[in-house]
Amino acid sequence: MEFKDYYQVMGLARDASQDDIKRAYRRLARKYHPDVSKEPDAERQFKELGEAYEVLRDADKRAAYDRLGPDYRAGQDFQPPPGWDAGFESAGAGGRAQREQAQDYSDFFESLFGRGDMGAGARAGRSARGAFHMQGEDRHARIQIDLEDAYTGATRMITLELPQIDDQGHVLLKERQLEFKIPRGVRAGQHIRLAGQGGPGIGDGKPGDLYLEVEFRTHAHYRVDRRDVYLDLPVAPWEAALGAEVTVPTPSGRLALTIPPGSNTGRKLRAKGRGIPGATQDAASGDLYFVLQIVTPSADGDAARTAYHELAAQFPAFQPRARLGV
Repeated sequence: MEFKDYYQVMGLARDASQDDIKRAYRRLARKYHPDVSKEPDAERQFKELGEAYEVLRDADKRAAYDRLGPDYRAGQDFQPPPGWDAGFESAGAGGRAQREQAQDYSDFFESLFGRGDMGAGARAGRSARGAFHMQGEDRHARIQIDLEDAYTGATRMITLELPQIDDQGHVLLKERQLEFKIPRGVRAGQHIRLAGQGGPGIGDGKPGDLYLEVEFRTHAHYRVDRRDVYLDLPVAPWEAALGAEVTVPTPSGRLALTIPPGSNTGRKLRAKGRGIPGATQDAASGDLYFVLQIVTPSADGDAARTAYHELAAQFPAFQPRARLGV
């Protein structure tokens, strides 16, 4: 997937104002509209222009895109960095919900914003006395938490960045800190609702809600698949061959694990119910899988090399590459 420089598409500097963006779009839309343009690739350029304008005209999307910084170049290979938009607050409760009328945007756009239109979610009405009131917009942010917090639950502080447009039409980020509770058993992709922490209401309208979409921080040891957790477990050759009782770490504490004799690299040993707990008392917990990885001591001395030669002599018929046909 290629990185798209939306500022370059619109011929703008990165500090362009919102008025600059609107003017550039109107000028280029007239130039590349397929119904009137004589440019040979007008349809492609008009499509790219529409996608760039969709991002840069919207304060939330533009501020999120700007987070990637100017170090990426148009056309270079690109994958969104893990957690690139964590802690970034935007309008809408769902983030990546399906558009009512899906647009044909690029894979690059969808890798950043999905197919979701970050709608405000505000609701308007009139009171009995005729005064206008509107419920505040719901807002959305992705957050990263530690895997261990999903096992126990926790109370944490988070700093969110909220895009705002100043008097000169430039996007600025305003920070705010919130305390929130991580429920025990929360999974990646679930939302934590903070009632009344969204946009302010108008008149008698109540404030909107803030929805925190949970992601797990990259862990040094564990991988997560829904409620199941995986750990690559190093074992010595003699532990794998003869079997062993070993002490292993888990996100909820240490555990005694039996390695069966004759185990090979890739074998999975399951600790039932030791994955992410169920969200309720009656809900099933995930499992914790230990994926065995046989590691060998280095032959970095005369005694070690002699031991390996003796081991090889004990297994003259052993062919580790037999399944490869060589």
